[in-house]
Amino acid sequence: MSLAQIHATRPAHFNRPELTLAPPVAAPRIRAVPTGTEARGFVLYVGIDEAKAAAAGTSLNRIVEALKALAAGIAPSAETYAAVALAPEGAGGRDVDVVRLALQDPSALAAHRAEPEELDRARSGVVVDISRKRVILDNETAALTYKEFELLQYLVLREGRTIDRAEIISALWNSADEEDTPNERTIDVHVRRLRSKLGRYEDIVRTVRGVGYRFDRHADVAIRQSTTPSPDLF
Repeated sequence: MSLAQIHATRPAHFNRPELTLAPPVAAPRIRAVPTGTEARGFVLYVGIDEAKAAAAGTSLNRIVEALKALAAGIAPSAETYAAVALAPEGAGGRDVDVVRLALQDPSALAAHRAEPEELDRARSGVVVDISRKRVILDNETAALTYKEFELLQYLVLREGRTIDRAEIISALWNSADEEDTPNERTIDVHVRRLRSKLGRYEDIVRTVRGVGYRFDRHADVAIRQSTTPSPDLF
């Protein structure tokens, strides 16, 4: 039997059906905004630290610049703004979740605030709670003034970096009309008062002789900064 005869006698259900291409799938649309509002842009949270970026052969700054360049290429009129998210060293959780908390993502903050506050009260040592503007020493709230807390917060958010007196004055007493603006000599008095209220934990604010002050992390110090934006911008 010839090949043509074989094809002619094959049952109809053996015939190969015609192949048709599936219609293209439309790109997913961004969720509709509520009535009375309009979309003005978007936020893309990127969770990666310097070590992971270096292992990938890049850096945070290069990633930021590449994303900015991509946005400019797609939509030249688009405006971009980037901020690096700071978190306590060794903070647990996924990188992107830590970033969302540090940069005040509303849904991440809502979930975080739902956690029991007993976590603070159950911890001995120091809790610098930047989100609520308070310091807890061995489960007792320290009686810091507003300026004393600002001073501690400024050092905490720049952990490991020595801050000179001139920078502290410029950052915390930057209004020409503000009374009692200290000079570089009297800033030591403010630091001394802060240390006295930190009690046995006073050495978390360390003096760097001839330069300024630095916040040093101890094992018994916890930082809560979920609602505090990064002070350092790209």
